Amino acid sequence: MHVPLSYYLILSAILFGLGVLGFLLKRNIIAIFMSLELMLNAVNLSFVAFSYAWQQISGQIFVFFVIVVAAAEAAVGLAIIIMIFRNRASLNIERINLMKL
Repeated sequence: MHVPLSYYLILSAILFGLGVLGFLLKRNIIAIFMSLELMLNAVNLSFVAFSYAWQQISGQIFVFFVIVVAAAEAAVGLAIIIMIFRNRASLNIERINLMKL
């Protein structure tokens, strides 16, 4: 049984849209961070779907690089979030004004 490419792309678009909504509407840094990861995984799903449909390995290689970048982003991002929480005792985006003079 073969699943059409359009099903994967629709699922990827839905996941990406949910990630964008979470990124724009949430005020908690952790929720924004998770929304960003959801968007990256939606792009990975598209890469894998196109890679399988066109029988090209290059899409899966891009997925590997996106996963590496996401892991590095998670490590650095979580370290920054922990430092912000220690300094401000809040994870609310509106209460964090570290970059203001």
